[in-house]
Amino acid sequence: MSRDDQWYWDLDKQQAVPASERGLAANTLGPYPSRAEAMNWQATVEARNDEWDDADDEWRGDDSPSAGADAGDGDRGGDGDGNRDGDGSGGPG
Repeated sequence: MSRDDQWYWDLDKQQAVPASERGLAANTLGPYPSRAEAMNWQATVEARNDEWDDADDEWRGDDSPSAGADAGDGDRGGDGDGNRDGDGSGGPG
């Protein structure tokens, strides 16, 4: 896929844009091979997230597909401060 064939979803403009009109990377999703696929970005993101969640569950040995959905603070371990130290301080152990 050449750069001329790439499309992006622009989060600021809320529209599909060709690569030549692409804004900052932090504000775009893609590249996608067509305008239609760029416009369908949300379904693509949801499908990828589901695949990654399933892979995470398989890696952890979880049997249920929702095993990780309510598994705590969202950082895959720890005490809610973003660290795995268990003390809640936000700093190292």
